[in-house]
This record gives sequence, C-alpha cells and structure tokens, in this order.
Amino acid sequence: MKFNIFLISLLIFQLSCNNPQSQQNISPEFEHKGGQEAVQDDESQKDIVKIAVGSANHTTLVAALKAADYVDDISNAGPFTVFAPTNDAFGKLPAGTVENLVKPEQKAALQNILEYHVAVGTYRQDYLTDGQTIGMANGGNITVRLNGDKIIVNDNINVIATIPASNGLIYVVDGVLLPASK
Repeated sequence: MKFNIFLISLLIFQLSCNNPQSQQNISPEFEHKGGQEAVQDDESQKDIVKIAVGSANHTTLVAALKAADYVDDISNAGPFTVFAPTNDAFGKLPAGTVENLVKPEQKAALQNILEYHVAVGTYRQDYLTDGQTIGMANGGNITVRLNGDKIIVNDNINVIATIPASNGLIYVVDGVLLPASK
C-alpha cells in the first residue's frame, strides 16, 4: 500500500512538472533581466564594462559597445585585456566617423573595430616585451613597444592609464586602434 501511494505521488509530481501551464507562472524575480552586466554588486571589484560606464572619459566607447551589442560579452568572466579609447581619442577620427559606425547598417564594421581593441587573456605590463605581438579578438594583431615605463601600441597610440578589473585589465589609450582592411 505504501509503495502504491509513493508511485501515485511520484506520477502526480512528474505530470505537474511536465505541465506547460505550471511553468507559465514564473515569479518575476526569476525572469531573465540581462546578462552579467545586470548583476548588482557594489562590494566586489568592478568588471570592464562597469568601469567604463562609470568613466566620464569613456561615454563614446560605452555607446559603441551598446550599438555593437557587446555589453554582455565584455561583462563576462574573461579574462580580457581591453585597450579603451577615451572620448578625445574618438574625437581624433575624421568628422562623422563615430556617428556613421553606430548606425545599425554599420554594426559589423563597428564590431570589427571593437574586437580589435580586445585580447583574450590578461596582458599585464610587467609581462609585456618590446615588439610583442598580441592577437586580438577580431583575428588581427597589435604590436606593443616599450619605452621605459611607457607602452605604445602600433607605433602611435599611447597607454595613458592601466586599470585592473574583475574580468581582466583595461589599458586606457589616446587613440582608436583601426584594424587593417580585409
């Protein structure tokens, strides 16, 4: 008798779990509300995106990440090394370049440029060597030059600050890295 009650209970449980109507009542606090960037944590070290969002000098970069749908990607665990151009760096591009790149029809070109600013892995300054080539997320390479404590990328872009993040490292740069034409 106990065995029959157990089997009936198990059958009812299984049927209720497989009932599509029972799955429609998902509590709002368990609904999907975004990727890693949606996590609220004011105690831990911030990830690359949260640092950029909090920087008045990187509003153009943040807008580009949003237009390219890369906020979730750069918020993930990584580790990443990101060469993050300042607003002034974007301002050095020919007039209209940024406005053109954030248009929906230019999304692939924008993604290619942004991927050229990201390396998978953490490339700390004390591990860089003069003339080192680093593979970027878009398949291209950058070359790092060292001049004393200065880091120069692709012979003309200077690293002006280094910021550690929970998912990697940010090198703030004074220019936009432009990949070679494919």
